[in-house]
Parts: sequence; structure tokens; C-alpha cells
Amino acid sequence: MKRNVRILSGIQPTGILHIGNYFGMMRPAIALQDEGEALYFIADYHALTSLRDPLALRENSRRVALDFLACGLNPDKAALFRQSDVPQVTELAWILSTVTPVSRLELAHSYKDKIARGATAAAGLFTYPVLMAADILIYDSDIVPVGKDQKQHLEIARDIATRINETFGSMREGQVLNLPEARIQAQTEVVPGIDGQKMSKSYGNTIDIFGDEKEMRKRVMSIVTDSTPVEAPKDPDTSTIVQLYALVASKEEVEEMREQFRKGGCGYGDFKKQLFEKLWDYFAPMRKRRDEILRHQDYIESVLAQGAGRANSIADGVMKRVRKAVGL
Repeated sequence: MKRNVRILSGIQPTGILHIGNYFGMMRPAIALQDEGEALYFIADYHALTSLRDPLALRENSRRVALDFLACGLNPDKAALFRQSDVPQVTELAWILSTVTPVSRLELAHSYKDKIARGATAAAGLFTYPVLMAADILIYDSDIVPVGKDQKQHLEIARDIATRINETFGSMREGQVLNLPEARIQAQTEVVPGIDGQKMSKSYGNTIDIFGDEKEMRKRVMSIVTDSTPVEAPKDPDTSTIVQLYALVASKEEVEEMREQFRKGGCGYGDFKKQLFEKLWDYFAPMRKRRDEILRHQDYIESVLAQGAGRANSIADGVMKRVRKAVGL
């Protein structure tokens, strides 16, 4: 009997979640929980490459679970769990590393970008794509929703899986590891921050999902714009305001804003106010759900335990197959 399509995605607990996380990863992941067997992990092993505070790591991991549930993840449809609650992933990462060329890792955009921005050239950062490959391959994933900037990591995972299959696959019928496919949501592959760059905690340009009203308003009103006068026409195609507005407004509302840009007579401050109101209203039901979850403290841990149980049952089967194939 053919199993359901298995969907796998992860998110790092490196800080408070922002709307780039939501529209870039969380909303697509929540939508996919109705398409197949969904597995979503909180990547606490990965976070160790940049986060050195154990208390913050634990609290961030719990907050990610809380926010994911508040935003619509249904634990009856999708397994949510901590990466570190499936220790088999590190065993698989080691096995994968034995066939991974150093030259392949040296080409990883993420590593080069982080080093260029001042990150320490640690071995964990360099081998990050191998651990990510293990995350993906240990669950026999079929579909991996990724942003454009993460597509290379999936390509590396496929390359490593192919090497394992070519090296050890002859020892059993079929392939050792499944080859997953990427799914990129083009309309939200890059969510701009308040400075126009990709929204990222490391750039300090984020708008938090569950920030208070005053703070969200302040961040939205801080969006960088040019010096075009109020009365002059403005280009909607290059506007961060319009790009963010399009994530939460209807097509008709977006077109109306674009037309106001082209006509002139309305300043950027007025457009920012429209954007803030839409963002605040959009996340209102999720703020309410978040407050409800916080009144039941044990719920989050029970969801994570349930998810870890499901993930471990799959990982055990894959590792049994891999160990036999490689001779362990």
C-alpha cells in the first residue's frame, strides 16, 4: 500500500518570529498539512551555530512551538517536534559526511554569506548542509518547502543521497535514501524587511508576528522610503510597502494602493498606516489563539512529545535500513 506524500520543513529557534518567517515558511507549511503527512521540526541543533545561551535556546524553541500552533498548525494533521528529540539525525549526518566532498560544501552560499558577515568559521557552520540533508533524508521526505535562498541546501541533500545510493544501493533492492523534491512558493520566496533587504533577525529589519501594537506600528512606520514628494507619482513596483501589503490585503485592495501610488497626492506615511492596520487585523485571530494556548501550559509539551514519537518511529525505520546498507 502506497503511503501518503510526506512533507518536511524546519524552522530555527534563534529569536522571536517575524512576518518573514510566517509568510516565507509557516503559512505555506500550515497549508501543506492538508496535502499529506506533514513533519515540522524546530531546528535547535542548527541554532547552536549562532546561539550560545542554553536558556534562550530552550525558551525560543518553546516559543516557536507556541507561535506555530497559534498560527494554525494542527497537531492532529502535522507532527511538530524538536530536532534534538530525534537523535538519530546526528548519526545519519555522520554517515552522510563520509561521502560528502569538501568541495561541495565550500560552494554553499549560506556558509560564504555568514563568513562574509563576520561569523566564526566553525566546523558546524561549514557542515551545516550535511545536517540539513540528514534532517530531510531521515524521514523519507517527498516534498520540502523551501525559500529560494534554501534551494541549494536541498540540492546538496539530493546530491548526498545520490552518492549514498550509488555507493551502497547495490547491497539491497531499490535505493537506500529517498530523493526529495523542492517546492518553492514564488510569491513569498523573499519577504522584504523594513530596509528593503530580505527580512531577517540578523539584519535587524523585522516586524514581529506577535509584537505589541505600539511596537508593530513603530516598525511599520520605520520602513525605508525615498524622498518623493507627497503630490508626486510613486513607483509601486519598487515599494517595500506595496510588497508587504500584498501579503495581507485582497487583490482589489492591492490594486487600489498601486493606483494611489501612480496617481500621487498621498504620502508614504499614509500608505504605511494602511499597511499597519492590515497587518494588525490579519494577525488578530492568531493573537487570540496564542493567548488561549498560554492558559494551558502543558499543551505545548504534549504536542511536542506526540510529534517526537511520530518522527522517531519513522527515523528508526530509515536508520535500520541505512545501517544495514553501509554495514553497521
